Amino acid sequence: MTYVDGFITAVAEGDQEKYLDFTRRAWVMFKALGAISSVENWGDDVPIGKNTDFRRAVQAGANEAIVFSWITWPDKATRDAAMKVMMSDDTMERLGPMPFDGSRMIFGGFSTIFTSRDDT
Repeated sequence: MTYVDGFITAVAEGDQEKYLDFTRRAWVMFKALGAISSVENWGDDVPIGKNTDFRRAVQAGANEAIVFSWITWPDKATRDAAMKVMMSDDTMERLGPMPFDGSRMIFGGFSTIFTSRDDT
């Protein structure tokens, strides 16, 4: 089964194009390292929760949007090899400055246990 890296971050409302430019450059790198797909989602209905929520999780400010995204890999081994490359040289630095505060980003790797799709 596939392997997924998931991300949640806060991006300034006015920086959507900067964010898209960054993620397009990043996709070229991820694809070259074996990624299957990348999905970027700009929050437009992200409610404040009673106990926790996306906004508090990433310490989003009043003028920041929540971005929910993921990268799909064919398997964990491919993802792990890609991460090793990205962290061992200046690959990430060549993407330029991130248009968000990476210290507030939440991320993690996930083994796929179920998937479904209806293309009809």
